[in-house]
Amino acid sequence: MRRAAKIDVNQPAIVDALRKAGATVQSLAAIGKGCPDLLIGYANKTALIEVKDGDKVASAQKLRPMQQDWHQNWRGGTLATVNDVESALSVLTVMRKSER
Repeated sequence: MRRAAKIDVNQPAIVDALRKAGATVQSLAAIGKGCPDLLIGYANKTALIEVKDGDKVASAQKLRPMQQDWHQNWRGGTLATVNDVESALSVLTVMRKSER
């Protein structure tokens, strides 16, 4: 039996803020294996976001080894790690400004 995907406590607020800003958001948390938590669509672009809990100590916000490997091997577009609503919304700003 597979257990439910664990998400950071701040992920629902981040997802809500991204959606209110006009982004489409798909959770990828159940995939595991180092894959980022969220798939974001905005301004006709796609990004991946890894969510970390900004209320935890810095050492607890670091990428786990499987996440580090996944990030290092990613050859696609925008991939960001965020720890609060403001940093998540800044990803949308980058997406809006980047050229296709």
